[in-house]
Amino acid sequence: MTKVTAQMSVSLDGYYAGPRHDGQGGWMDSAEAAGFFRVTRWLIDAMAWRERIGFAGGERDTNSDIIAETFEAAGAYVMGRRMFEGGEVPWGDEPPFRAPVFVVTHRPRQKLARRGGTSFTFVTDGVADAIEQARAVANGKNVAIAGGGDLVRQVLEEGLLDELELHVVPVVLGGGMRLLEPDLGLDAKEAIELTPTRVVPTPQVTHTRYTVTGHAALVLDDRGSGGGPSRLAAS
Repeated sequence: MTKVTAQMSVSLDGYYAGPRHDGQGGWMDSAEAAGFFRVTRWLIDAMAWRERIGFAGGERDTNSDIIAETFEAAGAYVMGRRMFEGGEVPWGDEPPFRAPVFVVTHRPRQKLARRGGTSFTFVTDGVADAIEQARAVANGKNVAIAGGGDLVRQVLEEGLLDELELHVVPVVLGGGMRLLEPDLGLDAKEAIELTPTRVVPTPQVTHTRYTVTGHAALVLDDRGSGGGPSRLAAS
């Protein structure tokens, strides 16, 4: 059964990059890039990732196994336009996806075909339409939301995400681009519930996978009162 999945590397305080680049100077020299490369260091060191992008070396370890598993599970991808534009040149003629990629954008563009099975289709009718197009060609595998953080947050907010995996890196950035910003469209007494299904710790990063249960009301928990809501209110 096809699931819609997402995975992000974040710092201990929830940031997936440093403060958003303001366009002054090159992105590689920005604070955004510095934070991003710190929380993805574990990925860059892993053999499965390096092999996927045509680099030599790397560690064949638990982190590498998780990356290989993630690539194997995905039959199609959805990403935001900013993510695509940041990767188009570095990915080169043979991007690491090796599957159809659907780019959510407001600006139409002709479909791009790349070597290795990767193609980029630009979808202007919103993320839900992009996911449906990806699902149709995923051949029963997962539709993976490939970022950036704004798109992952939108998919979670709209109830389109089945599974979220956070790769939590033991570093405190103290500021930057936070994955779970307080703008998820939740009411004052509403939450998005998740159930952890796997936790894999390594020295570099802890991988925690969640099933997204969905939106739920926040209700008074009076189990410790011994006498129900009336006793709690009277105390």
